[in-house]
Amino acid sequence: MAEEEKRGEEEKKKKKERRGKKPHKNKPSSKRYNKYKIEGNELKRERNCPRCGPGIFLMKTKNRLYCGKCHYTSFDKEELEKANK
Repeated sequence: MAEEEKRGEEEKKKKKERRGKKPHKNKPSSKRYNKYKIEGNELKRERNCPRCGPGIFLMKTKNRLYCGKCHYTSFDKEELEKANK
C-alpha cells in the first residue's frame, strides 16, 4: 500500500509541473548588421542571392555559398574568392 501511495504522489507532482506558463527563452537577435561594412564613404555588402535579390545574403562556408531562403548553392572557387574579399 505504501508503494501505491508513493506512485500516486509522483503522478500528482508531474501534473503540477506541466501547468502554467512556460519560461521565456531569449532568442539571439539577427546578425544582419555583420553583413555590411563601411570603409571611408563606401558601404560594402556581402554577396546577395542571385535568385532572391538584394537583401537576402548568402551563407559562407569553406567550400560553398548557400541561400537559406531558396536553397541556392554555389561551389565555384571564383565566387568564394569574391565573397571572402
